[in-house]
Amino acid sequence: MESPEFVIRFTIHGVYEMKSFTITTLGCKVNRYESEAISEQLAGQGWQRADKGTRASLCIVNTCTVTQKAAMQSRQAARKVIRSHPGALVAVTGCYAQVAPEVFASMSGVHYVMGNTFKDRIARMVGPHRQHGPGASFVEDLSNHRPFQDLPVTRFGNRTRPFVKIQDGCDAFCSYCIVPHARGRSRSLGQQVVVDRIEGLKEQGYAEAVLCGINIGRYGQDLDPATTLSSLVELIDGPWAVKRLRLSSIEPADLSGELVGQLAASKHVCPHLHIPLQSGDDEVLKGMNRPYSSRAYAELIHHIVGLMPDVAIGADVLVGFPGETEKAFENTCNLVEQLPFAYLHVFPFSVQKQTPAAARRDVVRPEVIKSRCRYLREIGQMKRRKFYERYVGSTLEVLIEGNRDRVTGYLKGFTRNYIPVLVRGSDELFHQAVQIRLVGIEHGRVFGQCVSGQ
Repeated sequence: MESPEFVIRFTIHGVYEMKSFTITTLGCKVNRYESEAISEQLAGQGWQRADKGTRASLCIVNTCTVTQKAAMQSRQAARKVIRSHPGALVAVTGCYAQVAPEVFASMSGVHYVMGNTFKDRIARMVGPHRQHGPGASFVEDLSNHRPFQDLPVTRFGNRTRPFVKIQDGCDAFCSYCIVPHARGRSRSLGQQVVVDRIEGLKEQGYAEAVLCGINIGRYGQDLDPATTLSSLVELIDGPWAVKRLRLSSIEPADLSGELVGQLAASKHVCPHLHIPLQSGDDEVLKGMNRPYSSRAYAELIHHIVGLMPDVAIGADVLVGFPGETEKAFENTCNLVEQLPFAYLHVFPFSVQKQTPAAARRDVVRPEVIKSRCRYLREIGQMKRRKFYERYVGSTLEVLIEGNRDRVTGYLKGFTRNYIPVLVRGSDELFHQAVQIRLVGIEHGRVFGQCVSGQ
């Protein structure tokens, strides 16, 4: 017999449907992909997404812990769904749940805490015949090698640029980073499966797909026989590929000459690369356990731009790492100003208890970190505007998203080199690749006009 709490639910407005769920996602593209997979599995078990503003019988929070802010936001998200959906079954999963399950297990209103390896079982474990009490934790040790856990997604709703998760985990162990503890060792999805997924997206009418992972540059090294990201790109860069292939973040050490040349020559891969820098000071890079120098990074960026003149290169910069002196920060700023970046993602250093950096005592004061972040973000804003200005007056292909900009009501979309564009037009252009003339920039936003005949 079903538990009474699953038989019927009430809201202020009356009765609402059984087995309705919400899922709140924090963090990276991989988490967003995995939330799509969990949603699809729940749908297969008869669950339906709760309408916005209604109370659900199941709430899932897919957490992130890459920074202290992300961890805080994950705790807030869990508490919010508990308040907003009284009586609902609450399951917390994701990276924060993996490394600190006790945080959520002790939270009143949380029924399940599930590590990352349990994401493929959530739909089965939250059924009406569940046998576990509040705060039940299911977390596995990720220190040993394990196979890639495939979470297929076949339906992406209104998404214009669906993700394809090709890799998980990381072997780098940067001294500040919790990700290897939260995700485990690097592991990859088989090449043919990736090809089939891309071909399936094309058959469904998608014009773009994003290859994502935790460290996609290490793709294939765990497979038998071993392979590379370069080999995978060569394999999928054929007539069965979607019109646009975009890569998620890739480490500078993994951008081999062969891979860069292949990306430059590709008809499908977009001229857009996100290449983490973290610091422009060699001593700080050494302390971070980053396997490159500032000079090697700069040479790589110039080489890429030489082969791909229209490429948009973004970078992560980590500010306030222990031992970052004023001179070290100045070195970072000088390097960033010299390099042709299209945008920056600037993060303040966060202490992660399980990492070597947490033991360092040469910490940078919080107010100094905040000031440095502000200064570097201003440089990033100038870089972004300068990149946009290069293309004002040009006509570029823009893939229109499936919804409108909330502020202006205009259509919105991205060029191949990742310039967000706003344009007037009808809903008939949703999900279409359209030729747009970029006409100007207002308040940091690029506006365009459809060329005649569209």
